[in-house]
Amino acid sequence: MTQSAQEQFHSQLTHFSNAMLVTRASDGQLRSRPMAVAEVEENSNVWFVTDFDAAKVDEIQADPQVCVVMQDSSRFLSLSGHGKIIRDRNKVEELWSEAWKVWFPEGKDDPSIVLLKVESTVGEFWDNSGLKGIQYLFEAGKAYLSGERPDTSESMNKKVTL
Repeated sequence: MTQSAQEQFHSQLTHFSNAMLVTRASDGQLRSRPMAVAEVEENSNVWFVTDFDAAKVDEIQADPQVCVVMQDSSRFLSLSGHGKIIRDRNKVEELWSEAWKVWFPEGKDDPSIVLLKVESTVGEFWDNSGLKGIQYLFEAGKAYLSGERPDTSESMNKKVTL
């Protein structure tokens, strides 16, 4: 069975545990910062945890359009969507990771913890892992020798409406 583009995107998304979150600051400049992924939903919405006093919270409340970018050695992914700041103690309890205690010394009951849910609208991924990576190297070599652009297949790169 062939996976739909949305299923392929979701599959790629689940490979990542960290991301760069991009927001728009009050001066109009784009700002990015690393974030640990707390959860990826089946519909490719992504959850993060953050401090209510962090600048990104104000930025998202002023302009909820965000971009999330992820990368490893052979996969690249970008998703755009709407950020929502959520106070939900039950969801914090469900997602809690002891590693977060570094940032929230009072643990999961720390009053400054809020959740950031990115409701994904559009995504794109590039997958050069496994055999696709070998195929890409072959196409890149051909392109280099011929002076033409490589023929990258749709299986390596897809744009997805989520």
